[in-house]
Amino acid sequence: MSGSPRIDLFEREAARYDAWFDTARGKALFESEVLCLRELTAELARPWLEVGVGTGRFAEALEIDVGVDPARAALACAERRGVRVLPAVGQRLPFAAGEFGAVFVITTMCFADDPEGLLHETARVAGNGGAVVLGFVPADSPWGEHYAAMGRSGHTFYSHARFFGVDELEEIAGSAGLAVERYASTLFRGPGDERSGVEMPRDGRHDEAGFVAVLCRAWEPPTNAPHATIRDAVREPDGTGHAR
Repeated sequence: MSGSPRIDLFEREAARYDAWFDTARGKALFESEVLCLRELTAELARPWLEVGVGTGRFAEALEIDVGVDPARAALACAERRGVRVLPAVGQRLPFAAGEFGAVFVITTMCFADDPEGLLHETARVAGNGGAVVLGFVPADSPWGEHYAAMGRSGHTFYSHARFFGVDELEEIAGSAGLAVERYASTLFRGPGDERSGVEMPRDGRHDEAGFVAVLCRAWEPPTNAPHATIRDAVREPDGTGHAR
């Protein structure tokens, strides 16, 4: 499933990407983002899917049931964290329409080769009335501008990223059959702020926030032909690499 520069990048650099979460700043930012996402998850129906699960940090923290990602090296890390995984790209999910109560797309849109196609697929597998939770760094926020500048300077990961503004992402979501229901925001301290520690989320959309979580509902999912079910497609994290 290679061929995309972004996929190849995360195949090569999965361990390096994952190690950032263990730095002092990485831990604080990650925990702040998890708290923000939890503001939107209390009443979401199961099972949950994460598209772009990567090394499984968010899936483990949020207790997401299943994760997919095209980078097998990243999936190996997620499996070690106890996440059920399947190699797949976001725009071709191997699940039936309406199979999940909620689908999560967390810090993945900026690395997606086909953002529009990815959200169409999340709407399809969430089904009519199902939830899609987006977590992302807005392009015009202090953190978004900081990461974009790092990308222009040749940063290993951010040079491959395309950040979206909240309005832009909301427009893409709408065209995919997703209606915004609620926002939560965090990371109000900019990258130059020397204060450390976890930040508590605020309800609603805030332009200065460096991380925004959006709860959407699928109201008109595309009617693609059904694929394999969860039981058919997903392998358990038993270290064997085989389906159960």
